[in-house]
Amino acid sequence: MAKDGGRQGPASRQEAIAERVLSAGSATAAELAERFGVSLMTIHRDLDELERQGVVRKFRGGVTAQPSGVFESNVAFRRKSMLAEKEAVARRALELIEPGMAVMLDDSTTVLALARLLPGITPLTVVTNFLEGLNLLADAPGIRLMALGGDYDPLHESFLGVSCVEAVESLSVDLCFVSTSAVSGGYAHHQEQHIVSVKRAMISSAARTVLMLDHSKLGRVALHRLAPLSAFDRVLVDAGAAAEALRDLDEHKVDYEVVAT
Repeated sequence: MAKDGGRQGPASRQEAIAERVLSAGSATAAELAERFGVSLMTIHRDLDELERQGVVRKFRGGVTAQPSGVFESNVAFRRKSMLAEKEAVARRALELIEPGMAVMLDDSTTVLALARLLPGITPLTVVTNFLEGLNLLADAPGIRLMALGGDYDPLHESFLGVSCVEAVESLSVDLCFVSTSAVSGGYAHHQEQHIVSVKRAMISSAARTVLMLDHSKLGRVALHRLAPLSAFDRVLVDAGAAAEALRDLDEHKVDYEVVAT
């Protein structure tokens, strides 16, 4: 196997390791040591630094970019996952929007798929705390763009914190679109409390709220309860959802719609 990083400095090697793990989803320390031509001790130091940055999560013998109940995966990983499913849900969500509306978008990559479609329905007022969404829509004709300020979080590439919550609470929008990392037992869940506080404020600020999900989120639990699914006027999920997961939604009388991919 060709060595990818034997002569690289730590920073460039760590960047290459991150790209490898984000692309593959997970890797063993031994595999990475072989690929980059360095010792296991060096690889573990690199992985410790990447974990400190929130890019990956270590486990016995390796590392993963996959989320857990207490760890949300890096936005770079989430951008690449479930693309077709997110796009299908976004196309259906777009049908709920009418020109002239004020729409709020959270900082999820699922809702980002909807943001890409918004220039087709104008005029619109769009409010978001997601830096990529702001950059995407900054020059879009017919869109009045409002940025939600706060503390910038590089892991999520979004603005969060008390000032962001206060900014959300000062607004009233027609529609709010959010996603989350886990849904089960009649609740939406998320790993991180500061994300939860912003999403809750967004839900409360809107006349109607739509939860957008790819099927990988169903049947999973994360540390914090975000909101009961009854708090959402509509739940959209792609057709890859397992029958068992849909039965759970039925049992909790959730108003959901399965969207063809």
